[in-house]
Amino acid sequence: MTRKPSYLPELFIIVVLAFVPLFIRLPYRVNIFLSWEGAYRLSQGQLPFRDFGIPLGGMYWVIPAIFFKLFGPALITLVRAQVLINILSGISFLSILASLRVPRGIRAVSVLLFCLSYSFFNFWPWYNHTVIVYELMGLACLLRGIRAGEDAARGRVRWGWLAAGALFTCCSFLTKQDGGGVALLLCCLLLAADGWLTRDWRPLGVFAASFAVIFILMVLPFIGHGFGYWFNHGQPPHSSRVSPFEIAAEFFGSSQWIKFYLFLMVLLAVMRYRNLQALRADRAGGMLLVLVIGMLGEAAVLQVTSYTPPDNNIFFHSFAVPGIFTFLAALAPAVFAGRRVVIVLAAGVLVWWSGVWWKYTQRLTGPLLPRVSNVSPTGENVVNKDTYMIDTDTARRQRDIPTEAWVECGLPAFRRVTMPAPTADGIHRLMGMELVRQGAGNLRVLNMSELTPLAREIPYRLERNPGLPLWYHLGVGMFNRQADSFAVRIAERYYDLVLFEYIPNLNNFYPFRIRDSLHLHYTQVDSFPAPRRGPETQGVIEVFVRNLPK
Repeated sequence: MTRKPSYLPELFIIVVLAFVPLFIRLPYRVNIFLSWEGAYRLSQGQLPFRDFGIPLGGMYWVIPAIFFKLFGPALITLVRAQVLINILSGISFLSILASLRVPRGIRAVSVLLFCLSYSFFNFWPWYNHTVIVYELMGLACLLRGIRAGEDAARGRVRWGWLAAGALFTCCSFLTKQDGGGVALLLCCLLLAADGWLTRDWRPLGVFAASFAVIFILMVLPFIGHGFGYWFNHGQPPHSSRVSPFEIAAEFFGSSQWIKFYLFLMVLLAVMRYRNLQALRADRAGGMLLVLVIGMLGEAAVLQVTSYTPPDNNIFFHSFAVPGIFTFLAALAPAVFAGRRVVIVLAAGVLVWWSGVWWKYTQRLTGPLLPRVSNVSPTGENVVNKDTYMIDTDTARRQRDIPTEAWVECGLPAFRRVTMPAPTADGIHRLMGMELVRQGAGNLRVLNMSELTPLAREIPYRLERNPGLPLWYHLGVGMFNRQADSFAVRIAERYYDLVLFEYIPNLNNFYPFRIRDSLHLHYTQVDSFPAPRRGPETQGVIEVFVRNLPK
């Protein structure tokens, strides 16, 4: 009787690394406002496209919204939701490797690599990460369905797995179009490759039909609420981010890791398969080859279409490495037979991605590895890595407060999340305003800032209007039609209180024209730093009221 493989080491790695964020205080995350407000709105019964506009899909907020219902709408709840998301992504990745029969030692090392390089530092839900997680879940189900097809007795189970793969791929597309669209193409490519290998094309038809039915059922309720306007990214008034020239330029001009992995995979495939018959005879190896090349292609596309932050596509390492070493193990099985190679690979991964875990352990290692002092005991001038340049911008140094000096503001929605002390002071001044204290619950507030949890603390009612955006980045999350609507409301003095975040170095992250209208029709009564790190994107939150308090 064949002994079932144990996945306990991989599951231990996945779960332990996923839970780490729950035991530390976290600094305020740039752009986390979108995750909080979308999840909050869904938890309050609002729906995208019906109650607010957004050029994304609502699946981004489903898991965080459920956690808001269970644990309350606080920023720390987003971290709890991300723990589950990271566990789901790790288990899906593990399932993919198991379905493709990646050797056990290489599989365990690959899971460690995946957790360190991709999921561990994602402490907060973000659409560019969630879209890939849904994709991984879809690929895991799809490959389980393909593998179930090897056993005639499990035929019905096979179609269920393929339908589940279509469901999660649809969720990926309804999270973000570019990643979800490439995920759909990759799934179809895998099924087409399997059809060529097995001469059975039914799985491709089942998957495609399931995807079409699920997509129609999920989108149909929103057709009459502006879904076409918001979701047709790449058509007027939206601007397309898909440029074949830019993708080619980025690939051939840089993308060193992607091209290196692609070269190794092609080389190893040529060495392993002398002809097409040999490739056709190795179903798992052929599917692994297609998956790795497909993931490298997806990474090449997403680094152009989802260009910020720059590590959105970093998942490709986790697929290329097991693909390369699985092919090497097939070519030299004796070399990979023992545990020594696996231990060396694991140690190599830990050193390779030491930047991820080092910043969390350096406080413990500080006494063992003391730093070189910047002050000489004799009073001599000391020049080293930290002092060889002189920073004369004192104003910048005062604005850029190290995260180690950040504090909690004390409000429940911001619990266990730190921010610069001037930001916390500004929030307390805002909460102490007579307008806020007397009008809480009835205020008309336009919050164009990253402090969206204030909707829970003041509180104020969020507008429900499919023509108004959830995200205020002009040309990305909203467009001229929405900017004009806000300008009219401000000219009519519709809002009692407006918070506007001015970030001069970011191109209309909050529309500059709105700020101009506010200075024309409202009175600015306060300002304080936004909870941002780094001098390049520093911002100021400005507080406006219709009239000065008496």
